Parts: sequence; structure tokens; C-alpha cells
Amino acid sequence: MIKKTLNQNAKYAKELQNSIGYEFNFVDKPINRFKPIKKVDNREEKLAVLKQKINSIENCNLKNNSKSLLMGDGDINSPIMLIGESPGLVEDSSGILFQGESGKLLTKMLSAINIKREKVYLTYSTNFRPPEDRKPTSQEIKRYSIFLKEHISIIDPKLIILLGGTAMEAVTGFNGKISEQRGVWKEIILNNKTYPLIITYSPSYLIRYPDNKKYSWEDLKKIRQEVFNLKIRI
Repeated sequence: MIKKTLNQNAKYAKELQNSIGYEFNFVDKPINRFKPIKKVDNREEKLAVLKQKINSIENCNLKNNSKSLLMGDGDINSPIMLIGESPGLVEDSSGILFQGESGKLLTKMLSAINIKREKVYLTYSTNFRPPEDRKPTSQEIKRYSIFLKEHISIIDPKLIILLGGTAMEAVTGFNGKISEQRGVWKEIILNNKTYPLIITYSPSYLIRYPDNKKYSWEDLKKIRQEVFNLKIRI
């Protein structure tokens, strides 16, 4: 008599099949057990970190004579970034950018080319008010331009509008007459990315010298045309 050898593995396999059933679908593709990570735009976090950097600056006459750090206002996802000169007394007291007569004029200027102020992103070349509202020195402008250029990279706009000589010097390094540079589209490269920009008069300057509003209007029309060319919806 020959003793039959039992296949224990076959027995266990049969029991397993009976217990869980036969309805299976087999595919040749490998199973991806890792969920794709959604890329998050953390501009708010980056802006918060930048604000801390600015606020930690030491031995600064602007900071020591100011009440408020003026960072930015408006839509952080806007394709248009507008950079003014420096905060004034009203802005420093309120902690809100572009207030008073210059703020009202800025709103009108943007409205004239069908742009709502709240749809753009606003900031300043220096984040603190200069004493007695004086013009920042070239050294002060250069010091804060490091933060400003990081600010631009974070917002990553499609175009930049520079209002006034301080903004012009902070971004382009040119400290000559604004009349020689305004109204012409230029480019700046930051972190290997090119940003188109245009220079025009600041609202505060136009209040002091209203005859230049005609030149400002010419610049505004060029901005409106560029918004159309870039197919910016705002």
C-alpha cells in the first residue's frame, strides 16, 4: 500500500478561496500606494516670513522713527503689482497703505483704466515712514530693495508699476530724473524670471505738480494697452 502525500499548501489555498470568494479582477499595472501631493501656493506663509525679516532689521532710522510696518495690501494673487515710494504720516498712523489725498488719487488713476484698486497688489519701496516724510537716502533704498525684490518674487506678478523715483531706484537701481525713464516698458530679472515694468509719477508728486498729470495719463494708457496685450483679466 502506497501512502498518499497530502499537499498542505493546496489545502490551505483551497480554504482561503472558499472563505473570501472568487470574484477578483487582476490587472498588469502596478498599484500606486502613494497619493499624489497637491502643490500648495504658500504665498501667505512666505509673506509672513518676509515680514519677520523686515521687522528684525536693526540700526535703521526709518524703523526707529515709525509706528507701523507697512507690508502690502490688496490681492496677493493679482497679476499686477504696484510699488509706491514710502509710507507717509497717515499711513504710518493707520497702518493702511495709500491713504489720504494720494490714496484717493491712486484709486482714480486705476479706475480711469478700468482697474479696481482692490484687484491689484500694493506695496512700498521702504516699509517704514522716513522721518518728516523726507525722501529715503540711496543707502536706505538699497537696504530695503533686498526685501522688495524678494517681495516681488513671492507675488510673482505679470507686470509691475513703479510709482515715483524711490520705487524706480529700488527696483532698477537708476536714481536719475524720473522724466527720463517714465512711460517706457522695461524688464527686470529676478531668480531667472523676467518681469515687465513701467515707471510713472507717484500720486503724491502729481498732487504737488498737477501739470504732470497729462504725462501720467499717457503712462496709464500704456498700462491699459499692456494689460490687454497680456490678456490679463482684472
